[in-house]
Amino acid sequence: MDMQNSGSSLVIESFYPDLVINVGKMTIGENFSKIPKMQKKQEKNKVAQAACALLNSGGGVIRGETADKDGQTEELRQDLQESWRDLIQSPDLQTFFETTQQGKYFHIFVKSWSQKPFPGDRSTKPRLCSLETSLYCRSGTSVLTMSSTQAFDFLKSKKEQSVQHHPVHEGGPPCKIPKVERHSNPASDLASHIFLRNSLEYGEILPFSESQFVEFKAFDTDHIEKYVKDTIPKYVSAFANSEGGYLFIGVEDKTNKVIGSAKEKVDSNSLKRVITTAFDKLSIVHFCSSQAWVSYESKIIDVIRNGELYGYLCAIKVEPFCCAVFSTVPNSWLVKETKVCNLTAEEWVHMMVGPDPITELTKAFESQLSLSHGSPLCRPVYSKKGLEHKEDLQQHLFPVPEEHLEYSPYSLWKELSSEHKGLKELVSEQMRPFSRGILILSRSWAVDLRLPANPNVICDALLIAQNSPPILHTILREQDAKGQEYCTHTALTLKQQLVNMGGYTGKVCVMTKVLCLCPKNQGEFLQGSYPPIDYPPSYSLTDSQHMEALLQALVVVLLGFRSFLSDQLGCEILHLLTAQQYEILSKNLRKSRRLFVHGLPGTGKTVMAVMIMEKLRHMFRCETDRILYVCENKPLRDFIREKKICKAVTRKTFMRNSFENIQHIIIDEAQNFRTEDGDWYKKAKAITHTENGHPGILWIFLDYFQISHLDTTGLPPFHFQYPKEELTQVVRNADEIAQYLQEIMQNIEGNPPFNFPPEYLELLPEVKWVPGVQGTLIIKTDLTVDEIVTYVADTCNTLFTKGYSPKDVAMLVSTQDKVDYYKGNISRKMRKMWVTIGSADDVSQDSIVLDSVRRFSGLERNIVFGIHPKTADATILYNFLACLASRARQQLYILWPR
Repeated sequence: MDMQNSGSSLVIESFYPDLVINVGKMTIGENFSKIPKMQKKQEKNKVAQAACALLNSGGGVIRGETADKDGQTEELRQDLQESWRDLIQSPDLQTFFETTQQGKYFHIFVKSWSQKPFPGDRSTKPRLCSLETSLYCRSGTSVLTMSSTQAFDFLKSKKEQSVQHHPVHEGGPPCKIPKVERHSNPASDLASHIFLRNSLEYGEILPFSESQFVEFKAFDTDHIEKYVKDTIPKYVSAFANSEGGYLFIGVEDKTNKVIGSAKEKVDSNSLKRVITTAFDKLSIVHFCSSQAWVSYESKIIDVIRNGELYGYLCAIKVEPFCCAVFSTVPNSWLVKETKVCNLTAEEWVHMMVGPDPITELTKAFESQLSLSHGSPLCRPVYSKKGLEHKEDLQQHLFPVPEEHLEYSPYSLWKELSSEHKGLKELVSEQMRPFSRGILILSRSWAVDLRLPANPNVICDALLIAQNSPPILHTILREQDAKGQEYCTHTALTLKQQLVNMGGYTGKVCVMTKVLCLCPKNQGEFLQGSYPPIDYPPSYSLTDSQHMEALLQALVVVLLGFRSFLSDQLGCEILHLLTAQQYEILSKNLRKSRRLFVHGLPGTGKTVMAVMIMEKLRHMFRCETDRILYVCENKPLRDFIREKKICKAVTRKTFMRNSFENIQHIIIDEAQNFRTEDGDWYKKAKAITHTENGHPGILWIFLDYFQISHLDTTGLPPFHFQYPKEELTQVVRNADEIAQYLQEIMQNIEGNPPFNFPPEYLELLPEVKWVPGVQGTLIIKTDLTVDEIVTYVADTCNTLFTKGYSPKDVAMLVSTQDKVDYYKGNISRKMRKMWVTIGSADDVSQDSIVLDSVRRFSGLERNIVFGIHPKTADATILYNFLACLASRARQQLYILWPR
């Protein structure tokens, strides 16, 4: 998220495993009457700003030094409490704020904000906390600042209206600004007549009073320009966000008498410049595509006294606005990396009203975490319907034992204990005070959280125990000054991700403990240079319910990945790995440097390839140019290049060029590789076999059921593909398509092509397909070309009227020479739909893809038309159909020619 440049002077302290904002020295207690008024205001603003930033950023601690002489504070000053009540719009401060004092330092503990913060409260809360919204509205003759709740309702209503009547068309030209109807009103009509006049008499009584549509302001100051500049924004915001109106500056509001401003105090040209500048500095946010500015007219009307020019009156006519007008940027704060930043109006609106992506696409998925149930920074989380929910995954991976402390995964604990003498005794001693919970071990929790590894770390152990806050233990090989920094940064990242990614809404912190296993410092606790913060008892996990809720958030953190659907839905969402995928991803890469991953159609091989490359970057602390992704076709290569996590090439480029800097290689869709350009497998082994004496990683993903040729693949014989793992749980395709895939694979079993290893058929009984997602499978035969083209065009037209878009559709044909033939025919038939038809290279664009099945291998779309699915050799027809069908998530249409 891009923040605007305006930042805060508040300091983020980086040496704690939490977001800690230092507000410096200040008076905290009630006995602060002697300090100057301006100092009180500054202190209040600092603490309120810090509280706002922490509420919006996952929670944390406000830290400061008390200036109270006695050094102890019994009760927090009232003005600070008032600012917090305004932030959360509730008197229930204890839910979000707790205070303690350690010597001369005070700590204010702030829990993350969420839309459902108070049990039993069914009212809709805003997604963000704000000190001021900077949104105004008109109410009778008054101008009111919208509260966060009112602003949330207002913005939601505006968005619904704009999207319904004036939607944003991706790639289309901006539409004209929507007309907002203003109700006829006598005062407004009379005001329009006055607005048209060029002069008014000093002392003249205007024939109308203030109303919903009229505001009078007098020049009760000698600083005219500043007064006009300060007055315009909130009144323009109020009129524009309501039904429009007139602002007359230079009229007494009680008497309706024209006074104006004496010409000696200001000239008309200066007033015109001030008005123009004030409008230019307004902040507006559009939901529609008009991108128009606030519509207004301004006049400087002469005020005549005794027949001579006395001065001037400012008259401004404001039209109602289609979307939202702010007087200035909202006073709302967020922690971004190491700074407290003010959100721009666009960012604020996006976070306030960004909805869960409820569309036709998501009907195939189950919500695991809704935006309304998490912190302001949360993203929605989904999994395919029928797969394990986060509760099931938590019970499978991290079950809370009834009456003992469990080490998980136990196989890793045994492995670590045998590798490192004294580790078992050291960890057991640390766990002695805890009787119930789970100790989750990892060779590097940093890598698990997508952070760089520390080679001096033997392992990390996260303790989730009853009557204790979570504690992250880091065990070092040797004493290391950076060990505490590593542990602190990892714990901070974990805490933030539990809240902002995992959706945990309780009070939470992650304490740190760094230990050394070397003989000199065996079991020594390496204390950081800064004293730890003592958290209140409410930050401890008191029972199974709290522990399980935290562990379910942890499941989302560890198993969540950015969905390939994010680009299509227009917002970032997360999917969850299956337990099978997670167990493969969790393998110790140092011991699994070579691996063959056999994955049946729709089991997520490309997702796994992307995630393993991300893990490589962090575990081995290598740059993206040290990791090479190799596939057969250019569109898949380009799709991976967009991720910017590696170098990506096709097999032909791999064989043509040298790759001296490459250390790790991931090969995808390897069943479609050939040896026409040389032995690619031998070359990949040679590159990864040694790198400065250390072998690299070579993982190969393949599926013989989707082989598209009868040539030699270059893969080693099946019984030499070892070690290997298997992906057998279908995660992509809807029920009808998954059933069709199983039928195709059974046909392949009956008559496999000669380059299909018979042993691979042993995977068939292992296939796991969990029904629950309804889809469409239509197969039509004996069609003429014209009938095929007409059916495709008519079906697309129907789908588009139901809310699908061109980016949902792929049309796949058998060979490249058929692409141009069908593209011309289909384009002519669909020309009135105003859609773009591109190739597989445009898979990320808002256009229909029309390409060959081979070039679309490894990619996917919601709706796939298989047109003329013919192969040169009938022995690979079913393999060809398996590849075709597995590309479709929801709807599959197979059209056979006559």
